[in-house]
Amino acid sequence: MASTRHDGDTWDVASSVGATATMAAAARAIATRADRSLIDDPFAEPLVRAVGVDLLTQLATGEVPPGDLVEQVWIDVAKVRTKFYDEFFLDATNAGITQAVILASGLDSRAYRLPWPTGTVVYELDQPQVIDFKTRTLAGLGAAPTADRKVVAVDLREDWPAALRTAGFDPAQPAAWSAEGLLGYLPPEAQDRLLDTITELSAPGSRVATESRPNPRPGDEDRTKKRLDRISEHWRAHSFDTDMTRLRYFGERNEAAPYLADRGWALTGITIRDLFAANDLPPLTDDDIRMGDMRYVSGVRSR
Repeated sequence: MASTRHDGDTWDVASSVGATATMAAAARAIATRADRSLIDDPFAEPLVRAVGVDLLTQLATGEVPPGDLVEQVWIDVAKVRTKFYDEFFLDATNAGITQAVILASGLDSRAYRLPWPTGTVVYELDQPQVIDFKTRTLAGLGAAPTADRKVVAVDLREDWPAALRTAGFDPAQPAAWSAEGLLGYLPPEAQDRLLDTITELSAPGSRVATESRPNPRPGDEDRTKKRLDRISEHWRAHSFDTDMTRLRYFGERNEAAPYLADRGWALTGITIRDLFAANDLPPLTDDDIRMGDMRYVSGVRSR
């Protein structure tokens, strides 16, 4: 049984919150197989296979259809989310930013699959065992980074800015930052610290992209927990023992978009609902957890 998150907990790509990176990669593999016009992640499936969780491998390879195990909405979210961050990084680096920073990079393969402009340095931050696993696995596949990839093997609860600088990051130069699928797995105060630190390390002209979830209304979190419990029950019935509810931090927190705006970032955003419409995906119908209201935001540090 998955344990509740706590200070100092650790994980790899098959356990605790680390397994969410493998789940996300499985969703990208399913989405890639379904529609390469929105997402084309050729490394998602082999990375999931290498992790070795049977159910996730079977889903990623198509041996087991998603069915009730992975609702279509999560596959569609994988499509629009991946496209959003792909476009964010390419827009930023094509505009002349040469430093890209992927926080909690997990099984993200952008350093290997995006057509980065010459001279781009991509910094990937995650726990040492996660970074090592992905690096070894992709090397074994014969994959080579399409940018100057710098790994920063560090827990985000440690002094990651020092590790990032040691890897060559220059805070005097603009950077493009992503915190993708990350904030909900941080306690509220840790989220604020992370966003503050990104701001401190960002020269004017830097860019950032993340999700901004509205604070819950009465009953919202109970509905979310029930939905996550239902997903976990389906997966446990197929011998994948996880507890999605225990991996998240619930409760009031600062919304990311206004928090960043107050610190000198000029942001624009789009809801998941509108991203579905813009990409000709079926509209959200059963949205009792207000997934459609979550906004993907990006912007520039203006001061």
